[in-house]
Amino acid sequence: MMKMESNVLRQAPAAVGEAAKSAETPAVKMQARDARVFYGDKEALHGVNLDVYEKEVLAFIGPSGCGKSTFLRCLNRMNDTIDGCRVTGKIELDGEDIYDRSLDVVLLRARVGMVFQKPNPFPKSIYENIAYGPRLHGLAASKSELNDIVESSLRRAGLWEEVKDRLDQPGTGLSGGQQQRLCIARAVAVSPEVILMDEPCSALDPIATAKVEQLITELASNYTIVIVTHNMQQAARVSSRTAFFHLGDLVEVGKTEVIFTSPKDTRTEDYITGRFG
Repeated sequence: MMKMESNVLRQAPAAVGEAAKSAETPAVKMQARDARVFYGDKEALHGVNLDVYEKEVLAFIGPSGCGKSTFLRCLNRMNDTIDGCRVTGKIELDGEDIYDRSLDVVLLRARVGMVFQKPNPFPKSIYENIAYGPRLHGLAASKSELNDIVESSLRRAGLWEEVKDRLDQPGTGLSGGQQQRLCIARAVAVSPEVILMDEPCSALDPIATAKVEQLITELASNYTIVIVTHNMQQAARVSSRTAFFHLGDLVEVGKTEVIFTSPKDTRTEDYITGRFG
C-alpha cells in the first residue's frame, strides 16, 4: 500500500509525539479476547481482540454504527443496562475477568470510570457532584479529606479556579464545556484506573473542546484513557494509539501516526481519506 500524506496528522501538534512515547513493552491494563455483543439475536460486535495499555490514550474511530461505542461500554459493563444485550468472550482488568458473576459492578465502575457524550452533571451543587462518589465508596474519613478530594479533582479537571467561589451552586448552571469538565472531575474523584470517554467533545464548541483535549493529555500521565471520537483530527491530537472499527469488526489497531499514514487495511485507508464514513 502506498504511503499516504495525511492532512489529519499534519494538523496534530507536537504533543502527539509526546503522547505516543511509551515503554518498549507496555503493561496491559485491559484485555479483550473474542468479545462479542448481541442485541437479541443480532450480533453487533464480532470477536474483538484488543489490549489496552497502562497509561495510554487509545482512540476508537470509525463510521456511525461501527461498534466503537458498543465495545467501549463493554469495558465497564455499561451494556448491562441495555435490555436484550448480551456480551460473550472475555474482558479482563489487570487479569481479572470483569464479567465474572462474583465481581461487584459498582466497584468495577469506580475503577473504570466513564464520561458520556453529553455532559450529565447531577442535579446537585458543584461540590456535591464531586463529593458523591468518594462518599459512596468511603474514600474520605472526614469532611476535611472530602474537601481535599473535591478540590484536587476540580484542579485536575482544570476547573477549580473557575468554580471555587461558587461550589454551592448547581452544576447544571455551568456552561457546556464546564459541565463536561465537571463530569471528568467527578470521574477522577473516585480514583479510577481507567477513564472511558464516549465522544466527550461532540456537544462542545471549539474553545471548550480544546480545553478538554488539553485535559486528556494531562490526565494520561496518571490514567489509562480510552476515547471514542468521530473527529479524526482529535484522535491524532490526543491519542498514542488508534483502533479502527467497521461494521462490528475491529479492523486494525496501531500507533496513531501509523494508522493515519500507513494503514494496513484498505478499509482504514478509505475511511481516513474520506471515501466513506
